[in-house]
Amino acid sequence: MRTPDIHDLLKTRFGYDEFRPLQAEIIQTVLDGRDALVLMPTGGGKSLCYQLPALCLDGLTLVVSPLIALMKDQVDALRANGVAAAFVNSTVPPHEARGTLAEGRAGRLKILYIAPERLAVPGFREFLGSVDVSQIAIDEAHCISEWGHDFRPDYRNLHVLRERFPAAPVMALTATATAQVRDDIVRQLAIPQARQFVASFDRQNLTYLVRPKRGAFEALLNLLRQHADGSAIVYCLSRQNTEDLAADLGDEGIQALPYHAGLDPAVRRTTQERFIRDEVRVVTATIAFGMGIDKPDVRLIVHYHLPKTLEGYYQETGRAGRDGLPSTCVLFYGASDRHALTGFIEQIEDESERARARHKLQRMIRYSQLQTCRRAYLLDYFGEAYDQTTCGGCDVCRSEREEFDATEIAQKLLSAIIRTGERFGAAHVIQVLRGGRGRRLRESGHHRLSVHGIARDYERDELHDIVSLLEDAGLVGRSADRYRSLAVTPSGREFLRRREPLTLTRVKPLEDDAPQPRPGLDHLDFDRGLFDRLRDLRWRLAQARNVPPYVIFGDRSLQEMACYLPQSREAFSGISGVGRVKLNEFADDFLTVIRDHAEPLGLAERPRTRRRTGRDRATRRQGSTYRQTLDLLLSGLSISEVSQRRQLTEATIMSHLERLIASGETLSLERELPPQERLTRIEQAFADTESWNLAPVRDLLGDDFSYQELRLVRAWLDQQGRMPGDGSDSNAERPPA
Repeated sequence: MRTPDIHDLLKTRFGYDEFRPLQAEIIQTVLDGRDALVLMPTGGGKSLCYQLPALCLDGLTLVVSPLIALMKDQVDALRANGVAAAFVNSTVPPHEARGTLAEGRAGRLKILYIAPERLAVPGFREFLGSVDVSQIAIDEAHCISEWGHDFRPDYRNLHVLRERFPAAPVMALTATATAQVRDDIVRQLAIPQARQFVASFDRQNLTYLVRPKRGAFEALLNLLRQHADGSAIVYCLSRQNTEDLAADLGDEGIQALPYHAGLDPAVRRTTQERFIRDEVRVVTATIAFGMGIDKPDVRLIVHYHLPKTLEGYYQETGRAGRDGLPSTCVLFYGASDRHALTGFIEQIEDESERARARHKLQRMIRYSQLQTCRRAYLLDYFGEAYDQTTCGGCDVCRSEREEFDATEIAQKLLSAIIRTGERFGAAHVIQVLRGGRGRRLRESGHHRLSVHGIARDYERDELHDIVSLLEDAGLVGRSADRYRSLAVTPSGREFLRRREPLTLTRVKPLEDDAPQPRPGLDHLDFDRGLFDRLRDLRWRLAQARNVPPYVIFGDRSLQEMACYLPQSREAFSGISGVGRVKLNEFADDFLTVIRDHAEPLGLAERPRTRRRTGRDRATRRQGSTYRQTLDLLLSGLSISEVSQRRQLTEATIMSHLERLIASGETLSLERELPPQERLTRIEQAFADTESWNLAPVRDLLGDDFSYQELRLVRAWLDQQGRMPGDGSDSNAERPPA
């Protein structure tokens, strides 16, 4: 039998033109008969790695997964693509399970999903003796390891599969596993020669934001309204939090349902089903929600309370944007959550477990207080280096930085740490500086210290941020115990002794929190009205077939339809996600809607001559904040005048201008540029540093040149297509105004 071409199957069965990173190599490894361990983030395309080989192999592919709710969604999606798939788990009535197994014996199934508990059922072991299993896929493979974050004893029975089918390649898949857990997976599954594939943990389509807990509810309302066209999950700390928040959102006109382990199972199933089917778009939930959801179009993940670990946070944010489209992850951070979680941890009886939990929480707190790239911190935690200076996709990298004279407040903070004996955490030291009168403070006599109340004019959160900056600068250290006591380092004592000036750089909060296109990501300039009509059609078709809407087509497919306006079945077949089965079943319905929309407006089909990028002018969408800035700039107003007209800072208008240029707009900047001598020096500095980053250029030029001035020249050079180190003449004459 000739092995089918995997690239041909990718398009004809799944509707995609190209593989994601590592997918083709993993698939070929299985087809060569070799075992594989796949570590790939949520949304990275793990499922295709075993689904496509199943179509190439003669026998049955057995998929073991603990996520019962996920099985039906994946089977629905496979069947929609013409793949013979089924599942057997505790939710399936016995007579239906027997029918499914009979289909497997008859060779009419290509993929069968089972829960690990099924292996202990005698009748199922008999079934295994009657079928030819050609591939074994173990999803959520970290569950087999006691070192993993979700150990399941039933996974230890999986050795039965290896013993029963020694020739079938085994693929173990997981989204989160340390090197120790990976080694344990390989040992427990008896696949010592497995090729290990570790994909990048960088979810480039996700934007990470951290916001203060003050005013969190109003901020949450704004976020949900900004993402009104997409689904959202809001994670809470407790069951009561989920119910209270859902009720509060309902009072504001936003329908939301709570989800937690204390609800009746039937209620949980109904909530999950309504969310998956787009019948309710917001769920307020504990971490019990999400593990079994394959919904690709969640556009917003909010952590209304602080998560316990970075592993949990990464996994939960990973439920956003699984289709690769831009999505947002927001964490609200405040001291109250930190104290609550610390209290829970101190109730853990096992000392070593308590220490591990304490360490993990401190890493989570550190992430929340960062003044540097959050993406880089996350990736470093999972052992991956991030070599970019800025990611453009977190609040720190998207924000302006400002330098401030920290000499006086640093002296006060360091003095307070020393005067309190270097035995207390940041909260206590800050309480002293702000003049607190708490019982613990009075009992320690710290209300009588000379430093008591000398920083009353600073907000508590502001002082916490400055402590973090001093820690980054090496002037302050923290103990590793539960109290995280502050201590002044030798460098800090030298700073106090010499009384030298100290300048620190901090991040200014974002003024514009709306979703934005990310540089380097693929954005389509699609017809919003047509997209909405296509989405309505998708929903009706899904209701008629009793499947989630994304099983029909994902948002990406609808965006391409609304962008390229295909008018024929041939053109429709070129849309991402349109395979042979979906072409035959859905082309006529969708083409009718596209033609009905395009013909009255005189819109013609657009050729797909190239892969579209951010330069397709996504910023031109009507009503966008960038559109407003663009219109004012094109009318001849200066940056300063636009700033005054829109009541936004010049720095914000400058960021709009940069994104407008990046999206392909042409703006007249000549009258905004500095005098020729300064312009020449700035151009030369960009050329000498061979970098678009502002910091090294400013370091080279000195404090006489402002960041705002450098940003403007960089935008002008970008518009001219003159990149650092590309051979362009950095001393070119300034074009006439």
